[in-house]
Amino acid sequence: MTTLKVHSIESAPQDAKGLLENSQKAYGMIPGLHGVLAGAPKILEAYQTLHELFTQTSFNEEELTVVWQAINVEHACHYCVPAHTGIAKMMKVDDAITEALRNETPLADAKLEALRTMTLSIVRNRGHVSQEELDAFYAAGYGEAQVLEIILGLSQKVISNYTNHIANTPVDAAFQPFAWSK
Repeated sequence: MTTLKVHSIESAPQDAKGLLENSQKAYGMIPGLHGVLAGAPKILEAYQTLHELFTQTSFNEEELTVVWQAINVEHACHYCVPAHTGIAKMMKVDDAITEALRNETPLADAKLEALRTMTLSIVRNRGHVSQEELDAFYAAGYGEAQVLEIILGLSQKVISNYTNHIANTPVDAAFQPFAWSK
């Protein structure tokens, strides 16, 4: 099993201290992922920036959750699935959406299912999607901007999911009730 150091504000490299302080202010704690990313301050900065940018896209809270969790589950991230379950609860996303995503079952809402399907196609096919897949996504009510926004969300999730695999990041106490494994 691999592990990487989970930094505190005190142990973090100087360039990461302010970023961890921002995490503390935003979340009332320093998420373990942020503590790991602090070991290379620029990746923590990139992650926080991508997170902020993705939350400013055209996606609402349910759609953000669909993109994040579809990717987390596909990547089998032991840390991000419980974390985003807790985040979805804080965002008041319907538990049925979260459970369907965690259990890899179709979503009841056809538009959200189209978003999940497109997200998984982009992930599984490394961006090689067919015109038919795009047409189905557009027919569900999305457009080209949302295809690109999925890629933004994927960029954020690659940083977190891959880091958590390598670091074996411990799940934060706040998210332990939502523990998950594939």
